[in-house]
Amino acid sequence: MDISALQAFLAVAESGSFSRAAERIYLTQPAISKRIAALEKEIGTRLFDRIGRGIHLTPAGEALLGRARNVLKELEDVKRGIANLSGSISGELLLATSHHIGLHRLPGLLKRFHETYTQVRLNLQFMDSEKACQGVARGDLELAVVTLPPETAAPLKTEKIWDDPLDIVVSPGHPLARELHVTLNRLLDYPAILPGPGTYTREIILNAFGRLRDRIQVGMATNYLEVLKMLATIGLGWSALPRTMIDAGLNVVQIEKVEIRRELGIVTHEKRTLSNAGQAMIRIIRENKTK
Repeated sequence: MDISALQAFLAVAESGSFSRAAERIYLTQPAISKRIAALEKEIGTRLFDRIGRGIHLTPAGEALLGRARNVLKELEDVKRGIANLSGSISGELLLATSHHIGLHRLPGLLKRFHETYTQVRLNLQFMDSEKACQGVARGDLELAVVTLPPETAAPLKTEKIWDDPLDIVVSPGHPLARELHVTLNRLLDYPAILPGPGTYTREIILNAFGRLRDRIQVGMATNYLEVLKMLATIGLGWSALPRTMIDAGLNVVQIEKVEIRRELGIVTHEKRTLSNAGQAMIRIIRENKTK
């Protein structure tokens, strides 16, 4: 089975269009169509239904899709392994990170990597930590530097780099800002501004409240911590933010026996061969583990 035909098939299946697939893998649309036709002839069945202007996978196409992905990813892994033998650090490094980590933890490390390994094309993608982990698990991303999941399951492999304690904060004008001792029940009388449902950070925050987690009144939710900070600063509710983000515009509310702590670090696929560039990036990050 021709590899280029599988690449064309996967591009059409994932983009939903022959024209977009052609742009994606830098071919003309007739060339894409020719490869798909050859693949359908070899397999002996149609892979796409052309309905109007839409393209839909047939049952045979659905069955081939996962296998095609696996074949191409295995081939990429073989190529990386062979390329690594040369010892050169070059090529493209596909790295995902969250907006918060990208803005607050990585700038200096990325600058150092870029200046040291000038032959590497760094493809940095910003996304939620959960989506980044899914991308690594699927094999779409080589590595991610994100909030680590509370529980790690195969095929993911995680390595903690930074502890990231969170404090409960309110605006200086919030009623709780003037109280020296605040009970958990007292805090829960007021609305909260938290990360969105399904995020690792939200689950870590909720778990810190134990049996009282269901009493939290979530007035607003956003996955951007900088937005959470702004909303808390103007008095729209209490929130839990990384200690590194807290400034004079926020008051920390001390609550006994409530500790909120998340871990930030590296996520890779346990069965994927890392490129030399990926290994170099991890070395630079590890050297700053305590910083």
